[in-house]
Amino acid sequence: MTNKAKLSYKNDYLIVRNDEVKLIHLSEINTIIIDTTAATLTSYLISEILSRKIKIIICDKKRNPQGEIIPYYGSHNTSEQIFKQIKWDDYCKVIWTRIIQEKIVNQANYLKELNIENYKTLYDYAGDLILFDESNREGHAAKVYFNSLFGKSFTREDQNDINYSLNYGYAILLSQFNKEIISQGYLTQIGIKHHNVYNSFNLSSDLMEPFRPLIDKIVKENYNEKFDGGMKVKLIDVLNHKVRIKGKDQYVSNAIGIYVKSVFNAIDKKDVDLISFFEYEL
Repeated sequence: MTNKAKLSYKNDYLIVRNDEVKLIHLSEINTIIIDTTAATLTSYLISEILSRKIKIIICDKKRNPQGEIIPYYGSHNTSEQIFKQIKWDDYCKVIWTRIIQEKIVNQANYLKELNIENYKTLYDYAGDLILFDESNREGHAAKVYFNSLFGKSFTREDQNDINYSLNYGYAILLSQFNKEIISQGYLTQIGIKHHNVYNSFNLSSDLMEPFRPLIDKIVKENYNEKFDGGMKVKLIDVLNHKVRIKGKDQYVSNAIGIYVKSVFNAIDKKDVDLISFFEYEL
C-alpha cells in the first residue's frame, strides 16, 4: 500500500478504498506492507488479519520498514514451546554454527555463479568455522563477499541505494521469519547468538542468515537502480521466488516455514543434520 487509502474488512475480504474500491480475499494475502503514512486501517481488519496470521509491516515517513503487527499467540501449544525454548542448552551453539556455515556457503555459491574468484576464500572460511564462530569467520567472509559484489570501497555502513535496498530486503525476510517462528509457538525475542535486549527479533535474526543471499542477488542484479517503489516491489517479490528444499520446489515464503520447523526439530532432538536448507534458487 503506497498511496492514501482506507483499509477495512467485510466477508473475508480486504477492502481498499481510495480513488476506487478494490476487494482482495484474505486467503490470497501473505503480507501487507503499509508503505505510506496516509493509510488508515480499521480495528476489525487488524483483528481478522492477526487471526489469519497475515503479516502487517508499517513503514515510516521515509518509507522504510519501521515495525510490524503480530499476534500474541501463534500456536495452540505456545506455552509448551516457550517452556522448551527457555530451557535450550549449549547444543544450540552447534545449530547456530551450522546455520552460519550454510550462509557463508550460499554467499560463496553466489560469487561462484558470478565467476568471482573470491568464492574459494569463502569456502575456506566455511570450512574453518569453529563452534559459535569464536574466530569471527562470518565477519571476515562478509567483508570479502560484499567487497566482491559492490567494490572494495563498499561498506555496509554507507548511506546509499545499495544499502537501503539490502536493508529493506532483509526486513522483508525478517518479517517472514517472525511470522513462522510465532506460528510455531516460539518467542522471537529469545535468540541463540543474538541477545540484544532492545531487539524483539533475536531468534529471527539468527535463523534468517542463509536466506540473505537471495536479497543480495536481487540488489546485485539491479545494481544501478535507485531505491524507489519499483525496487521495493522487486525486493518484496523475493517471497514469490522458488527454491528447492527437501526435494521439492517451493516458494521462498513456504521454504522459510519448512526450514524454521526443521531447526526447532533439530534442537529438540539434538541432531543438527535434521535441518532442511534450501538448495538453490530456480
